[in-house]
Amino acid sequence: MRDVAVIGVGMNRWGELWEKSHRTIWTEAALEAIDDSGVDHVDAMYVGCMSGGLFMGQEHLGPLLAEQLGMGPIPATRVESACASGGLAFRQAYLAVASGAHDIVLATGLEKMTDVDGGAATYALSTAADQEYECYHGITFPGLYAMMATAHMHRYGTTREELAEVAAKNHAHGSLNPLAQFPMKVTAKQVMESVKVADPLRILDCSPITDGAAAVVVVPLDMAKKMGGPLVRVAASATATDTIALHDREDLCWIGSTARAAEEAYRQAGCGPDGLSFCEVHDCFTIAEVMVIEALGLFDRGQGGKGAASGATALGGRIPINPSGGLKSKGHPVGATGIAQIRETVMQLRGDCGDRQVKNAHRGLTQNMGGTGASSVVHILERA
Repeated sequence: MRDVAVIGVGMNRWGELWEKSHRTIWTEAALEAIDDSGVDHVDAMYVGCMSGGLFMGQEHLGPLLAEQLGMGPIPATRVESACASGGLAFRQAYLAVASGAHDIVLATGLEKMTDVDGGAATYALSTAADQEYECYHGITFPGLYAMMATAHMHRYGTTREELAEVAAKNHAHGSLNPLAQFPMKVTAKQVMESVKVADPLRILDCSPITDGAAAVVVVPLDMAKKMGGPLVRVAASATATDTIALHDREDLCWIGSTARAAEEAYRQAGCGPDGLSFCEVHDCFTIAEVMVIEALGLFDRGQGGKGAASGATALGGRIPINPSGGLKSKGHPVGATGIAQIRETVMQLRGDCGDRQVKNAHRGLTQNMGGTGASSVVHILERA
């Protein structure tokens, strides 16, 4: 297997992009990544997209977007793993280069979510849950994560205030990100007083509905060295699954797929949690960040809630989590999120993040998951 590097990144401003089509926002990000990389062609491409058919009435995205980019007839594949679609698209691009199948691969993510009403968006997202045993009975993802939050609070004493501090911390980071959907600061008090969605979760505990795209270019590390410029190596790529339905899991307070993927990623990278400079994790709800940082081994079980409250996960803290603002502030166009995490990590390792730059960043981890953690993808990138 060849060593792999990321040499180009691109992303547009995320939000409610009604004036732009899905192919327009995707092409903006893809061309920016290609321009940033310095290449004049790609050998293959992957598109992470959870539910183009339900959100915008368009499937078969691989050839459509290859044509849009003017690079057909290259191999172009759409990848789906619910909200982990972007992370898995990056993994497929990484494997294509590492295996020698291709030399220059474009990994992208896309979702156009605001062209439907709230009910249709909720239905589209619910397809990532167990339709027969969960959705048929009326549950939605806020309700599922509310059950996880309630179990965590009951077992470990995690508080409503600690969840609010996660949102406040990520919005503080997102206020420094010019591409974030909601780049404004919020206080923990505002989070706790916002509209209740599914007890104990409030609206400001939840990531938004978003339009957006992101893209990166990956090549063999040897090729990247010849091209010059800052080198960012993919040190690890791992994925794992768990049951889709919560009632089939042994523990509602533990995201096993993330723990398993992280264990393999640490093995590949030859480091443990203490070797990381920062992480970009899947904070679709505030409780998700709490549980993910425990599964990654950054905090002991039951202690993740104290991360944001103590300042340990803020910029300047022991292990900054979501310097981009995370899904909570940056936005969550579900198919694009995993690629945007890679983009942020590459920029941090290059030292290109301005006011939100993690000091002396040398190794970053990304964690992207689908549903309530039925699928998880973990990557570790490092300065080469």
